[in-house]
Amino acid sequence: MQRRDFLVGSAVVGTGLGSALKTAAVQAQSVSGKGETKMAFEQPPLPYAMDALKPFLSEEQIQFHYGKHHAAYFKNLNALLEGKPESAVSLRDVVIQAPAGPVFNNAAQAWNHSFYWDCLKPRGVAPSGALAAAIERDFGDLAKLRAAMSEAAVKLFGSGWAWLAADKDGKLQVLALGNADTPLKHGLEPVLTIDVWEHAYYIDYRNDRAKYVEGFWDHVDWDFAAKCFAQATG
Repeated sequence: MQRRDFLVGSAVVGTGLGSALKTAAVQAQSVSGKGETKMAFEQPPLPYAMDALKPFLSEEQIQFHYGKHHAAYFKNLNALLEGKPESAVSLRDVVIQAPAGPVFNNAAQAWNHSFYWDCLKPRGVAPSGALAAAIERDFGDLAKLRAAMSEAAVKLFGSGWAWLAADKDGKLQVLALGNADTPLKHGLEPVLTIDVWEHAYYIDYRNDRAKYVEGFWDHVDWDFAAKCFAQATG
């Protein structure tokens, strides 16, 4: 699953399993040339080196977050869906279609984390184009969006995610969603997210979530966010 997977619409939602199998065959369980079983859902590689986000996030922090926590969601999901028809459906569609429970929890956390990594880059620049115009229209300016999303992230009780999401008309909104919840379950397209599970920042920031959230804004990949916004309105 590469970065482009997030930018492809969910064409199989609400259709029969036969159609889903055809559109998501690339993720179906298969056997390699060496006779090894390939798992249905594979954790994508990071889009940068593990030390590329220092000093915002240390290499150790990312090693544990990506290499332990994120990887575990994929491992758990593959175990839950082994031999089941859902293993041939795209990860995005498993998230959208799954009822509350272990499959949704692990699928959503696998997808959310992959999306989160793509929201970051070593050095961010300001948004531009259609996304910048939408931010100004719906929030007033980037500073006000940043304040609203930071507040949502810092004040979210327990674990979860602060999201910037768009509806099909391109209207932006900030959501504070607990645990594994995602805009995909609310008919919205994710544009940007901040992971506020403690495992996202505890090694580097201990319990200072606000400082972690403040540092996030220097590393936003607004080009990726713009592509996600375009997907919402395309």
